Amino acid sequence: MSPPIANSDPTEPPASSSARRALEIALRGCDELLIQADFLRKLARSESSGVPLRIKLGLDPTAPDLHLGHTVVLNKMRQLQDLGHTVIFLIGDFTAMIGDPSGRNATRPPLTREQIEANARTYFEQASLVLDPARTEIRYNSEWSDPLGARGMIQLAAKYTLARMMERDDFTKRFRGGLPISVHELLYPLMQGYDSVALKSDLELGGTDQKFNLLVGRELQKEYGQEPQCILTMPLLLGLDGVEKMSKSKGNYVGITDAPDEMFGKLMSISDDLMWTYYELLSSLSIEALAALRAECASGRNPRDAKVGLAAEMVARFHGKAAAEAAREAFDARFSRGVLDVDALPQVQVAGAPVAIAQLLRQAGLAASGSEAMRNLEQGGVRIDGEKVSDKGLKLAAGSYVVQVGKRRAARVVVS
Repeated sequence: MSPPIANSDPTEPPASSSARRALEIALRGCDELLIQADFLRKLARSESSGVPLRIKLGLDPTAPDLHLGHTVVLNKMRQLQDLGHTVIFLIGDFTAMIGDPSGRNATRPPLTREQIEANARTYFEQASLVLDPARTEIRYNSEWSDPLGARGMIQLAAKYTLARMMERDDFTKRFRGGLPISVHELLYPLMQGYDSVALKSDLELGGTDQKFNLLVGRELQKEYGQEPQCILTMPLLLGLDGVEKMSKSKGNYVGITDAPDEMFGKLMSISDDLMWTYYELLSSLSIEALAALRAECASGRNPRDAKVGLAAEMVARFHGKAAAEAAREAFDARFSRGVLDVDALPQVQVAGAPVAIAQLLRQAGLAASGSEAMRNLEQGGVRIDGEKVSDKGLKLAAGSYVVQVGKRRAARVVVS
């Protein structure tokens, strides 16, 4: 990560050590901060004036439940909230009716108003497990998008060119591939960008797949005579398999409403390398404490101890300390003392029956890679429904299986 850039504008207050410390916190785990010098100036100005920055995160309520992947940006919001800034949790009830085309190779079917309202009801309740709800501004983008009307939409569209819109990677690929792009999809980045104008955002957060949309907000603010927002993108969290981003459709997720034992068990199944990514993006440990923990493990401490700490912290965040301790004790009973409580195992979905055994182990998060899955099979460390498996060519039909790898990794895998 490049060092903080000095504040060179003589009309702005100089950046203090606390402003630079705030910048360091913002940079932790992030993929990109644009423009870093501008954000440092905003931090210094905020500290000097006592006026908090307005920091925005928008989420479209496309599904009723959140998983840990969604909380990566929420964690960053909480860190900035704890620095005293105003965080705005924006529910995209208007933009959800368009459908975000980011990363799509086909038009996303728009949701109905009823679906959106049903999903939105649970979004902030779940987000409040990470954010401090008493210090969070909740907004819905229908507040300003609905009143725009046809005339306002035309005026907004006049502020951005088609050529710039087609610079967007997913639009370009679909256009070159002869795949359809609906006109309403071109409106999505404009409407998300207009949110930043309406909220007078100083900083907008999003995943790396949202960079184009966030930049549109920055450009539209210039068009409306506002100081452009800075943008901070966070990496997309890899799922339990350590290969693809966390997704319910891929079955490699940890839902924040998962039962405590299930959440604990899923997190204990991740690889040691992936654990450090989860710590950096999900944990509330300070930068210094995390560095010390990594040094301890590099010097011989069992990484399993660190993983237990991560799993306990996540369960405590979403279910409370008592539930975290109970989940830890139950996990130790199942695996440290060899008692496998089948009813308490985490359940993982794996699609594509019949599924090759190595692929199943990887997708279920029971092996970090196909080669690791093969090694476990060769060493006799894999059991299905209690029976040892040695056939590396085995394929499993649709059904439910208790799959165990070694003494500490097990799950009920539902193959469909």
